[in-house]
Amino acid sequence: MRRPRRLPAVPHQLRDRPFRRYWAAQSVSLLGDEVHRIALPLAAVLLLGAGAADMGLLTAAALLPALLFSIPAGAWADRRRSRRRVMIAADLGRMAAVASVPAAYALDALTLTHLYAAAFAVGTLGALFNVCAGTVYVALLPVERYVQGSSLLNGSRALAFTAGPGLGGGLVQVATAPFALLLDALSYLVSALFLGRISPAEPPPAAREKSRASAGIRWVLRTPAVRACAAAAATLNFFNFIFQALFVLYATGELGLGPGLLGLVLGAGGVGGLVGAAVASRVVARFGVGPAMTAGFAGFSVPLTLIPLAGGPAPVVAGMLLAAEFTSAFGVMILDISANSFFAAAIPDELRSRVLGAFQTVNFGVRPLGALAGGALGSALGLRPTLWAATAGAALAVLWLLPSPVPRIRRLPGAGTAGPAAAGGGAPGPAAG
Repeated sequence: MRRPRRLPAVPHQLRDRPFRRYWAAQSVSLLGDEVHRIALPLAAVLLLGAGAADMGLLTAAALLPALLFSIPAGAWADRRRSRRRVMIAADLGRMAAVASVPAAYALDALTLTHLYAAAFAVGTLGALFNVCAGTVYVALLPVERYVQGSSLLNGSRALAFTAGPGLGGGLVQVATAPFALLLDALSYLVSALFLGRISPAEPPPAAREKSRASAGIRWVLRTPAVRACAAAAATLNFFNFIFQALFVLYATGELGLGPGLLGLVLGAGGVGGLVGAAVASRVVARFGVGPAMTAGFAGFSVPLTLIPLAGGPAPVVAGMLLAAEFTSAFGVMILDISANSFFAAAIPDELRSRVLGAFQTVNFGVRPLGALAGGALGSALGLRPTLWAATAGAALAVLWLLPSPVPRIRRLPGAGTAGPAAAGGGAPGPAAG
């Protein structure tokens, strides 16, 4: 008699109902973000005939809030008794902002100014949501499970990145942009409902006299491992957005890729991200959290040098680009999962939202600067030389880490010897700071 086939084991974290609901809320919200990212610009183009300058303003309206408000939002959030309720309010606010677009369209009152305001509101509330999420996350899991939890969340991010643009584009194609945005608004409502069904024991709020917005920045600057990560992240993001500003133009204009093949290349990045999320826990367990972070910085940036190197017959070019996107996305998942786990363990509870706000400011603040530099350098030097400079500069970001404590950190600060990050063997590395 045949034994019944065993079903794949459910990850331990998803057997825990509160974390499962938190993960579901984040996953739905991430998918909504990706649908929104394509549906709102398409609404501007298809419904209002937006031009290049209008699209630039729409992009800026979405990006500016993270640069302007992350640090004050972190200071405000650290004084709140329930960050979970702030996240729910941010989700409901984003739902209202997105839903206002199809409502205005139905009333024949939609304007570009309305779209700018909606994008700015979604960006502002998203910045607030993100600085609160870390506090709720650490209240749901013990430190030994931060890596696995981060793997699940980043796997959802990779899946949203892969499926979201196609889903958003398909919804716009089939049901028009306003209807696609209405479904996007509902994704934020679903996220809020999931968050409303958990009640983690959050850390107490920071005392008002100790809640200055600059405290997060000062903590980052005084903590060697975190300071090195911040410098490396800023360098990586600046040069990567020089690259991102020119990649599509280079791939279609100089390499001759059609839209279908370009979509396949970008899809390979999503697949690489999913694979990276699946194996990140084992990588951290085998090598340690600090070496995994260091390798992730290099693994994200170095493979992209294949893109300015690409040349020859079309199949060779396509193969080089597919390999670059897949491997780079794999590397960024190793980086994000190990770094997010390390920050979750290292940041003091009373400073968590302010430190995350400082990091969010760095990560988003350099992106428009990199994109502007990419446009200027591409015009002055040409596309391929600028891409060489961008990929080389991004690869050098890892140099910030090498003299810091990061490569020697074997396990998460505060993790027990049974934790996954401790399983890499060897003595514990120095704690951040």
